[in-house]
Amino acid sequence: MERTAALPRPELLQVADAVARDKGIDRDEVLEAMEQAIQKAGRSKYGHEHDIRAHIDRKTGEILLSRYMEVAELVENEATQLTLSQARRKKPDAELGEFLIDPLPPIDFGRIAAQTAKQVIVQKVRDAERQRQFSEFKNRTGEIVNGLVKRVEFGNVVVDLGRAEALLRRDELIPRETFRTGDRVRAYIYDVRQEPRGPQIFLSRTHPQFMAKLFAQEVPEIYDGIIEIKAVARDPGSRAKIAVISRDSGIDPVGACVGMRGSRVQAVVAELQGEKIDIIQWSGDPATFIVNALAPAEVAKVVLDEEAHRIEVVVPDDQLSLAIGRRGQNVRLASQLTGWVIDILTEAEESERRTEEFKSRSKMFIDALDVDDVIAHLLVTEGFSSVEEVAFVPLEDLTDIEGFDEAIAGELQQRARTFLEEQDERNTERRRELGVTDELAEIEGLSSGMLVTLGEKGVKTLDDLADLAGDELIDLLGKDSLSADEANTVIMAARAHWFAGEGETA
Repeated sequence: MERTAALPRPELLQVADAVARDKGIDRDEVLEAMEQAIQKAGRSKYGHEHDIRAHIDRKTGEILLSRYMEVAELVENEATQLTLSQARRKKPDAELGEFLIDPLPPIDFGRIAAQTAKQVIVQKVRDAERQRQFSEFKNRTGEIVNGLVKRVEFGNVVVDLGRAEALLRRDELIPRETFRTGDRVRAYIYDVRQEPRGPQIFLSRTHPQFMAKLFAQEVPEIYDGIIEIKAVARDPGSRAKIAVISRDSGIDPVGACVGMRGSRVQAVVAELQGEKIDIIQWSGDPATFIVNALAPAEVAKVVLDEEAHRIEVVVPDDQLSLAIGRRGQNVRLASQLTGWVIDILTEAEESERRTEEFKSRSKMFIDALDVDDVIAHLLVTEGFSSVEEVAFVPLEDLTDIEGFDEAIAGELQQRARTFLEEQDERNTERRRELGVTDELAEIEGLSSGMLVTLGEKGVKTLDDLADLAGDELIDLLGKDSLSADEANTVIMAARAHWFAGEGETA
């Protein structure tokens, strides 16, 4: 079959090369966009129902326009398909599924066709450019980039990064910070994602890692891995805390980050609009780390509750406002940095609370064990906090208390056990009055007192308990009643009857 002559068009290749260079995309992608544009113009001329395809020779630039006809067993569309017998009249060795190609004369682009072709090329090139941007930036999340402000829209800043545009949203700007068109801006890439309108690069100047990356740029030891940034907490534009540790015992991590006469930290502060930065030595010991994190306040004593991930910090009376900080900022940042809930008390408050605890525990022992206040005070002073402890500790733990012989210790234990048995009987009676079932009472981990509390709050059957979540059970019984793991174990035990028949059925 003869091909209609097509003249070489080297200028097409020159245009494709120029666009590819200018937009930073592949030359083939530009030529494919041109082919689609020519194809669209060809269909406009010869009819949209035809399967018309264009090809640009990659060496000469000549345009080849052809009509494709598929050889089909059953013809559904006469414009794009023909039967095997029809095909063999044109090509004797034609086979089913093959395409017969009829060359078409090169088209002379009219004004409308040329405009349509241009739109297709522009759109395709734009899509290819966006894809290139996404491919280039998708693996750069977590980097700091520099750019120029292209425009500001409703407080959101559009940043020109040279080969792409990025968005710095208003809520990712440091408070009271403003940018104008043409300003230089440095920011952190926190997300790159495909959206309906194309790939979007999102920047931030408030992200904690922005500050961490700025330190890595200013402190060579961080960049080299000798010093590691373990945690960062920020109140953007106001104050921040950063925890660092050194892999080399000969290098002080705090001093290295501060720099000679504060030069390194001041460079970061200047970029962050004067944000005050506390540089803190990280420690694997939570108590030490939390004390460091509360700097500049001094700490007198700490009490850790590892299960609840909570710490009680006691500070001298004159250090309270410093430890809490303006509007709670210092303690809030220390809590974010360490991951612990921090409760702050003054020495006077702690002393008052201890006195109250001492009194209430002494009274409990006086009432429960029928002893005088001297013995009750001795028990509290030695660290006993419940009747259960007195009842079930080894006898020598009681005889070790000054003034307690074996007889007194034995009598105390007997009284404690009698009190608990009587209390258990009272609770069992009350539990039955409330309608709490015996099946519920058999669940391990629930005391008779807990069962009464549950009954009073409407939890009376296995199903009632099984319907709860672990944190709901803790809320019903009180925060010091069970740990999260214990509560979940109790809930799962209550749910066991739901699954009991499944194995037999299977």
